[in-house]
Amino acid sequence: MKAIQLTNGFGFEELTMAELGKPVPGPKEVLIRMRAASLNYRDLVVLGGLMPIQVKFPFIPLSDGAGEIVAIGPGVTRFQAGQRVAGNFQQRFISGSPRPGVLEESLGGPLNGVAAEYVVLHEDGVVAIPDHLTYEEASTLPIAALTAWSMLIEYGGLQAGDTVLLHGTGGVSIFGLQFSLMTGARVIITSSSNDKLERAKTLGAWQTINYSEVPDWDKAVLELTGGVDHVLDVGGAATMGKSINALRTGGTVSMVGFLSGLTIPEYDVSSILHKAATVRGSQVGNRDHFEKMNRAIAHHRLHPVIDRVFPLERIAEAFALLAEGKQYFGKIVVQI
Repeated sequence: MKAIQLTNGFGFEELTMAELGKPVPGPKEVLIRMRAASLNYRDLVVLGGLMPIQVKFPFIPLSDGAGEIVAIGPGVTRFQAGQRVAGNFQQRFISGSPRPGVLEESLGGPLNGVAAEYVVLHEDGVVAIPDHLTYEEASTLPIAALTAWSMLIEYGGLQAGDTVLLHGTGGVSIFGLQFSLMTGARVIITSSSNDKLERAKTLGAWQTINYSEVPDWDKAVLELTGGVDHVLDVGGAATMGKSINALRTGGTVSMVGFLSGLTIPEYDVSSILHKAATVRGSQVGNRDHFEKMNRAIAHHRLHPVIDRVFPLERIAEAFALLAEGKQYFGKIVVQI
C-alpha cells in the first residue's frame, strides 16, 4: 500500500510517499481502506516537531480520516466489512470526562495517523459515519466537528437563544457556526477578510466583525450583545483576554486552539473573577459524543464546508495552504 511518512525527522522536506505492506487486522481490530483525510492545525504542529509528544520514525501523519472496512479480525462485534467509518481521534476515549493519558492514545501523533491507503484500528476506536456524507466530508468530523460539538453542546450546554462568538473561519469555527444554528443560537464571527465574513453571513451568521478594522472586537461584541454566552477561542494567548471580556457574566470560553501561541505572560485574572467566567480546555471529545453528533448531523442533513481537496501525492501543497492560515474557509482535505 501507499502511505505518506516522515522518514527520519520533522519538516515538510521529510514527507515521502512510501510503499508499505498491507496491514492485517488482529483480534478486535478492523482493516479500513482509507478514502479521504482532512488536515488540522495540530497536524501542522506535529509535522514541525512542535507538539510535546513522542513519535517513532518512520511516522504516518494526519489524525482525521474516513473510509470503508474491508476486513475484520477475530472477535469483532461492532462492525462488519463494507461499513463506512471514521477513526476516533483519541482511540480509547470512549465515554465520560477527559482523563490522564487520553492524549497519548491519539491518531496522528503519538500513534501513526491515517495518511495511508489502509489502516488497522481497534473496533472501539471507530465510529460509523452518516450515510449522506461523502468520504471527503466525513473525514472532517473527528477533530474539528467533534471539538465544536463537545465544547458547545456536550460541555457548554448551548441552548436556543444563546449567543456564540467564533474566531475566524477555519474548520472548528465553521462547525461551531453550523451547530449553533442547528441549536437555535445566534452567532457572531470574526475574520480579517471581508469576503470570508460575507460568506459566513450566507451560512447564517447573525453579525460579523473584521478584527483588522476593529482591533477592539471584544468591545464591539459587548456593544452588540451586552456579552455573549459562549466563545470558541482558537487563537490562544493573544485572544483569550478579549474573549473573556466579550462574555456576559457567567459565560464560558472554550479554549480549542493556539494559533497565536500558548504562553500568556503576566495575565490579569481579575477579568475571570469579574465575569464569573468558566474557562474550559478542550481534549476534543469521546466516542459517545462522536456518535451522538453524527446522529444530529444525519438528522439535520448537515454538510461540512470543504475549501479544497488535494490528491494524497500533493499533501505537501495541502500543508502549505494550511500553514498560510488565512487562505482557506472551512476544511482542507486529501483524497486517498
